[in-house]
Amino acid sequence: MSATGLIAEDEPLLAANLTMMLAKLWPDLRIVATVTHGAAAVEQALAQRPDVVFLDIRMPQVSGLEAAESLAEDWPGDAPLPLIVFVTAYDQYALRAFDHAAVDYVLKPVEADRLAVTCRRLQAALASRNKTRAELPVELITALSALRSAEPEAAAPPRLRVLQASGGNTIHMVPVADVLYFEAADKYVEVVTAARRFLIRIPLRQLLPQLDPGQFWQVHRATVVRADAIDTATRDDSGKVELTLKGHPGKVAVSRLYAHLFKPM
Repeated sequence: MSATGLIAEDEPLLAANLTMMLAKLWPDLRIVATVTHGAAAVEQALAQRPDVVFLDIRMPQVSGLEAAESLAEDWPGDAPLPLIVFVTAYDQYALRAFDHAAVDYVLKPVEADRLAVTCRRLQAALASRNKTRAELPVELITALSALRSAEPEAAAPPRLRVLQASGGNTIHMVPVADVLYFEAADKYVEVVTAARRFLIRIPLRQLLPQLDPGQFWQVHRATVVRADAIDTATRDDSGKVELTLKGHPGKVAVSRLYAHLFKPM
């Protein structure tokens, strides 16, 4: 079966070895790009639109897991999402991905027999999948959620109650209970309340563990909303979801990866 693939691996020898093994096991698979970090994987995948993406979970800057989430959110709706294979040296990641039907995984060091099984599964999936995609596959959403929860973490930090946001020479004490939503902006996070906006110098990924997950819902890789501030969730004909918030005139977009959170009871 003819297909195209992309490899994201930050160790050049491992990337070269995987490329060589795939050439033997799947001669009709054409590797259109080999990259060393997650941001490049997303950029090249969106440009090349490969059928299969091999993602090393642990990469600098943007991990393979974050790259998979970005692809799921940014992939154009007129084309099927690439089949994703996670490449990892960590069994707990791989087993979670496999158990929840994210296409497949291979463990490092990659063994030919195991990779051959993966190639057969990919070929079968490519042969049977639809050529268009209206919504994200449920199994991918489940797998990404499982992988996020399986990541090893340090002891959970205490929950934030008050944020200290600087404005010139003034530090504003912003109660977390007043926040409508957080939105990532480069190295900063914008804090939006009903009264005004603030900037705090912390990446969203570091802020998120300090928020109560029962009160704050991630609805986009760059946006976290206070759940009880949500007034309505509206889904249009294309499946896109937008939120209106109490005391806020604008709307907040929900990515396709998190649209499943908003279903009638």
